[in-house]
Amino acid sequence: MKIPTVWKAVVSGAAAGTAAAATALQDGTITTAEGVTILLAILGALGVTWAVPNKPPKPSLHLPKE
Repeated sequence: MKIPTVWKAVVSGAAAGTAAAATALQDGTITTAEGVTILLAILGALGVTWAVPNKPPKPSLHLPKE
């Protein structure tokens, strides 16, 4: 497990949860259904981000020193 992969998932979950919470708070309260929606947005973003692999790095064009 690589740390960048973990943080990528954490940040995506936080962004999705924040967006869902901001929408839910438009009327000043969060109902149970809105709370469940926020939780599902966080879990969905975490799962999708974790499941999609990063692109492999491009090979370096620099020649190794001899």
